[in-house]
Amino acid sequence: MRNDKNERNGKPGRNRSDQKKPVKKRTGGRNSSFGKFDDRKKHHGRRASAMLDGMVIEVPEDDLLFDGGDDFEEFVEFDKPKKKKEKRKKSQSRCPVFSLCGACKHIDVPYEEQLEEKHRKLKKLLGRFGKVEPVVGMRDPHHYRCKVTATFKQKYDGTVEAGNFSEGSRKVVPVKKCYLEDPTADRIIQTVADLIKSFKMKVYNENNGYGLIRYCMVRVGKATGEIMVIIVTRSPVFPSKNNFVKALREKHPEITTIVQNINDRTDSMILGPRDNVLYGKGYITDKLCGKTFRLSPRSFYQVNPIQTEFLYKKAVEAACLTGKETVLDAYCGTGTIGIIAADNAGKVIGVELSKEAVADARINIRQNDVPSLTNGKRPAKVEVYQGDAGEFLTEYYKEGGKVDTVIMDPPRAGSSDEFLSTLLELRPKNIVYVSCNPQTLARDLEKLTEYQPGKKGYFVKSITPFDMFPFTDHVECVVQLSRA
Repeated sequence: MRNDKNERNGKPGRNRSDQKKPVKKRTGGRNSSFGKFDDRKKHHGRRASAMLDGMVIEVPEDDLLFDGGDDFEEFVEFDKPKKKKEKRKKSQSRCPVFSLCGACKHIDVPYEEQLEEKHRKLKKLLGRFGKVEPVVGMRDPHHYRCKVTATFKQKYDGTVEAGNFSEGSRKVVPVKKCYLEDPTADRIIQTVADLIKSFKMKVYNENNGYGLIRYCMVRVGKATGEIMVIIVTRSPVFPSKNNFVKALREKHPEITTIVQNINDRTDSMILGPRDNVLYGKGYITDKLCGKTFRLSPRSFYQVNPIQTEFLYKKAVEAACLTGKETVLDAYCGTGTIGIIAADNAGKVIGVELSKEAVADARINIRQNDVPSLTNGKRPAKVEVYQGDAGEFLTEYYKEGGKVDTVIMDPPRAGSSDEFLSTLLELRPKNIVYVSCNPQTLARDLEKLTEYQPGKKGYFVKSITPFDMFPFTDHVECVVQLSRA
């Protein structure tokens, strides 16, 4: 898996064990010491340094007998044995860049063990709210990522290598094959790297700001087979772009569309705000749960669509819809969950902050032939609004709006206090919380399930984890809450 951003700088320094800490002095005469040696307390396996008559002395580990009481550790400094840092060698991993990349931390751990470990951690974190079901794993956990992003490194001879940023740095680690990424996407990225050299283009240099090509992103529709290639450049000027596109399509005729994205920022953001379609329509489509969804360069879409089908089906099932309910789809993105749920609901109201995602959601509503306010022909069944979820819900509640079920899929930061507080006032019958971060999920569940004077709160009926990102620490959960 290619890292989108890793920024941490290390500085060389002395080993901590070589830096002696200042030793406390007790009040008393010039010749006073920290204590007297006797046979009461013996510390094995370490060496100690202490001050005696103004001098620092070292005592062998097995010769130290000291009566220092509870303050002993404060006055004598021990040289603790250094722990050997575990580092797996390249030869011990099936991934040749495992020790350099750091994206798939558990690539060599048996898959069943990964699922058991994730389940154990979730039970420890979320078990107080309710039963945590076993983690739903994948039949084949390899090559699941349908969105792949690569950066580039250029050598003195013009050779270009595609790869990831090493964990904790901006150093590029060349990657030709990844066990997490779609194989076709990997091959296309390698071809782009070769073409950059052939066309004598310069890779962007973060240190001096020179160069043109910054990133390459490939998005694959797993169900449709459509492929979008996004070339991220520093400026709108793309020399020989027509010949570049022609050469890329000759090598990979399976490509559906090619887009140039212009990003002149100096931070670690991958995509900029402007797109220039070089070939095709500038977007692709994919299918989930029988519905068709449009994906533009900046559209949010789950990177593991195979597991997403199971995740969304569970979310709709947990909503307990009968065909009459008004459903709020909060943080709705491109409208995926709401459109899927619409078949079993009376009305769906979506709210999303991103303008681009809302535009895609409205197109998705039309192409799935879901009655909406955007076509004006039939009574609206799905409506999507642009705005902050917390502010929207507050205004909706003030105007007397009501909902029966809330499906919420917030970002990793979790939901806002404003949204959760208004949600507790609105008191829908059911809440379905789709979370990509167990820590913020636990925080938000604490608020949703806490006791409210004069009101019956919510209780957790089920917690179902899904392994959306095998070989990593990440896991998603679908939590079903009902009004007490």
